[in-house]
Amino acid sequence: MELTARDLARVAGGEVVAGDPDARVSSYAIDSRVLVPGDCFIALCGARDGHDFVMDAFAKGAVVALVSEVLDVASADATLVRVAEPLAALGALARHARTRMVDTTVVAITGSAGKTATKDLAAAAMATSRRVHANPLSFNNESGLPLTVLSAPADTEVLITEMGARFAGNITALVEIARPQIGVITHVGMAHAEHLGGREGIARVKGELVEALPASGLAVLNAACDASPELAARTEARVLRVGRAPDADIVVRDVLLDDEMRARFVLETPWGRAPVALALRGEHQVENAAMAAAVALELGAPLEAVVSGLGVAQTAALRMELVRTAAGVVVINDTYNSSPTSAAAAVRTLARLPVAGRRLAVLGPMLELGNHAGEEHAALGALVAAMGIDVLVAVGVGVEQLAEGARGSGAQGSGVVVVTVPDAAAATDYVTREVRFGDAVLVKASRAVGLEAVADALVRGEPA
Repeated sequence: MELTARDLARVAGGEVVAGDPDARVSSYAIDSRVLVPGDCFIALCGARDGHDFVMDAFAKGAVVALVSEVLDVASADATLVRVAEPLAALGALARHARTRMVDTTVVAITGSAGKTATKDLAAAAMATSRRVHANPLSFNNESGLPLTVLSAPADTEVLITEMGARFAGNITALVEIARPQIGVITHVGMAHAEHLGGREGIARVKGELVEALPASGLAVLNAACDASPELAARTEARVLRVGRAPDADIVVRDVLLDDEMRARFVLETPWGRAPVALALRGEHQVENAAMAAAVALELGAPLEAVVSGLGVAQTAALRMELVRTAAGVVVINDTYNSSPTSAAAAVRTLARLPVAGRRLAVLGPMLELGNHAGEEHAALGALVAAMGIDVLVAVGVGVEQLAEGARGSGAQGSGVVVVTVPDAAAATDYVTREVRFGDAVLVKASRAVGLEAVADALVRGEPA
């Protein structure tokens, strides 16, 4: 959205306090490291104060900075717009941009896991038939979503947004900005249970999306999720149920995985029936792809183009990346984040991977589960044992229940070799020392644990 500094001040409820009121911007940034010349830099006040980087932003070519503090800027090209609160101003700008999108259909995707993959699959499914803009990476919070709206080109036909939530009301706030006509809830699991009040609280918060849809809109729900009937009852929009249930509106059949863990399946829809071959890895991507197809088909994309797009779709880094190393080890790097649902899916993928040697799961804690952490880690450990994983390396603080769940309660135990280590460095030391030719290693944990170091060392073939 192109605006002058004067326009920015008017929309955001601020004032131009330095520089040229007619300075014009058409792109927006909150990180001076990725800023491009011509940007408006928004100085957010979070863990790091954006005001500390305003001068760096101007040095890199920013034209306007949105600030809450008046700074001493010497450059004639530096224009400051002072607002009461930069994050609130960013939201106001995005709401204004949304009012201009009279011919744009906005899609919002939320859920306990699979949001980013479903977003990327939907964008790919419509790429050849619609002018699509989607958020980069996982821009799904109170700053990322407004930036997505603001960065949409003027001719965007379909805007795909991702909505995350850590607290009640988060999705309501994002919906008020994006005003979606189509809402997708991938499923309701236990991610962020600590702050959202368990699974019931998570369902309530995810339901904020479908409640906000217009009666003329569409809600796409997971037919296998037991929360979907309640979610369907909370919306006036039309509902499409997607999944493997034979009575779903869009049905997935005949799911197979190849030796690279890429899914093949048949998609049956009101728009036709077609085989689908995904480039993404893991059986859990099947439902994500089917939901993405539902959105694309609803918006008029031809079935053939949808299938083609799904087949070439890629998603963000550190998500089910499979690498065969020169040392003969298969590494599955799924370290972007972890929740009970995504961790279970990753373990099942490892169990189904054809290997000549052993299967090792390097798992760290799943964070933000609150009082549910113990039972969820124990359940994951039990799944590791049930899936026949040979070695579990439990990493970090709070993984005792994970280890105990894998060891089992019977007299003979589970048969899984269980090793506990304190941190990523110790995990790297153990795994690089113990791994052998023909083994497969899954690395999975919440992002803050830093287990990507283990995967990187294995891929580089570093000795202990």
